[in-house]
Amino acid sequence: MFPPVDLPLPAEILVITDELSAPADFLLHRHLVDNLKNSSNAKCVLVAVSEDLGRWKSLCQRSNLNLSQYLDSGVLSFVDVMRHTSSSLNGETDASLRSLFWELKKQITVSSENSHVPVSVILDNIASLEWMGILTLDLTRFIRALSALCRKNNASLVIRHHITTSGERDDILRHLLQLCTYHLDVFPLSSGRSGSVSGQVALHCGPGTTKPTHRLIPRSAAVQYRLTDSGSVFFDRGTGSGVL
Repeated sequence: MFPPVDLPLPAEILVITDELSAPADFLLHRHLVDNLKNSSNAKCVLVAVSEDLGRWKSLCQRSNLNLSQYLDSGVLSFVDVMRHTSSSLNGETDASLRSLFWELKKQITVSSENSHVPVSVILDNIASLEWMGILTLDLTRFIRALSALCRKNNASLVIRHHITTSGERDDILRHLLQLCTYHLDVFPLSSGRSGSVSGQVALHCGPGTTKPTHRLIPRSAAVQYRLTDSGSVFFDRGTGSGVL
């Protein structure tokens, strides 16, 4: 099955990259839905930069998932990054990220210490913080601290990063790829989107992953996908009717 349902495992870090013509929204929504539906004792922390709560509720309804129910029960926590980053507009980027980090630390540590349930953190997306004017140095420190916090508390971490120029790695992405356990690489067809293929996905491992537990997929053999009204369908290249 692709992508693997247990990606990432507790204490692992998954980086998802995408491009303007092949956005990875569907992977984030799929990950959230799978975690909430399939884990009876799981806790999810959704950290949103680019989409508000209403948008997430609307998208999850397509999978017959009522986010309000999980929010009310405390299984899902929604953290609006914009509430913590107002000071960044005045150049106080370090202060705004400290505020965000302490909020996430409270959410993650309380869940792991009190209930001993697996915690999954989703950060969507880190590139938007840089576009808001937050300094690259402050962002890399924040990413490093959040990664260490999740690993210490045995929480999984999923971070999406938008690539603005295909084939180029900015400083934030280089830092993410050094920290991650796995990297889901979403990119468009060289010929552009077609009616039967929306894009492609490759799976790489991070530099510290010596024994991958999942089958790695290079770009040259990337899995293709097609977006539908209810989700997404994955298939090997040239076999559009074969669902993985």
